[in-house]
Amino acid sequence: MIKVPKKSDLILVGLLIIACFSLIVFPNEFSKDQEANTQRVKALVLSTNNELMVETGILKTGTQKLQIRILDGKFKNVEIQAFNQLIGRMEFDKLFIPGDKTLTVLNLNQDHSTIKSANVIDHYRINMELWLLILFVILLVSFAGWVGLKAILSFMFAGLTIWKLLLPGFLKGFAPIPLSLGIVALLTSVIIFLVAGTNKKGLVAFLGAMSGIIVTCMMAIIFGAEFNIHGAIKPFSETLLYSGYAHLNLTDIFLAGIFISSSGAVMDISMDIAASQAEIINHNPAISTKKLRQSGFEVGKVVVGTMTTTLLLAYSGGFSALLMVFIAQGTPMTNILNLNYVSGELLHTLVGSFGLVLVAPFTAIIGSWVFTRQKVSKISN
Repeated sequence: MIKVPKKSDLILVGLLIIACFSLIVFPNEFSKDQEANTQRVKALVLSTNNELMVETGILKTGTQKLQIRILDGKFKNVEIQAFNQLIGRMEFDKLFIPGDKTLTVLNLNQDHSTIKSANVIDHYRINMELWLLILFVILLVSFAGWVGLKAILSFMFAGLTIWKLLLPGFLKGFAPIPLSLGIVALLTSVIIFLVAGTNKKGLVAFLGAMSGIIVTCMMAIIFGAEFNIHGAIKPFSETLLYSGYAHLNLTDIFLAGIFISSSGAVMDISMDIAASQAEIINHNPAISTKKLRQSGFEVGKVVVGTMTTTLLLAYSGGFSALLMVFIAQGTPMTNILNLNYVSGELLHTLVGSFGLVLVAPFTAIIGSWVFTRQKVSKISN
């Protein structure tokens, strides 16, 4: 059952919907229109021909010929031959079998009346991705109701802000760390006040989260310099330099990514502590500042204990193949810990974890003061 929303919530939701729509229509100078004589379509693989493919061990190079049927667009149901280029790199190559659905680029003649050639880009996954998103939305709304709807809206706003403001800002050469800190502050305020409401609980959660994020940012800058790590260790970073963006400060972008990636967990902890203190003050309005602060500390200890491990598991899970290579080759631990990409992930994990630990006492201290001082704010609890 969806709870009837407050007027303030409706105003915030309305403003955020307007903001999301504005970001959607906001022009992105880096977006390239589809070439005039090409068309992207969904196609079904009818048959394959691997005669032009060369196998060298587990690697394949050459061309895979495909007979496909176009499933949408003006050439729907047309059957043509397409080509799948293989470069001998398993992370980029893909093989098709009859029955597969593909994303295919059609090269057309000048008047777009006939197809000159067709190249297969990859397996067609948009339908399944859409279904997965729909299931997530249904589950979230079924469990959280109105709060779930607001969470979905904040999720959309965060994604659009990153895609339309943060990343283009990086490409334009804006200072990565100040830009990222500003974007994170914007997202933190929107997400927290949208979910918690414009009350003392939201204020405490926001101030606590920002204190943790700022400390994480400072530590990333300090220890990033001491670790002597270049931002090009991240996948595809060096590709940007060769694509006309040699002006990018990849190291600062890497450091900004540290507090961006931990900001979500920081918000979780600050919200947990702020919500627990709000419940305590509601049930015991006469509680002292000291006791409320101590209660926040106790809640923070429990939350931080599991959340810190969550960061470690999240990062190590993404690099399981790399760790397996080290184990299989018997690489000494000293060598492993000094490799630049391993050191980069350690910096990422440990500095992010510092922010998680510190946000708990910061939020508890701020909350104990805000909740027990009636004149500190006119925002209703």
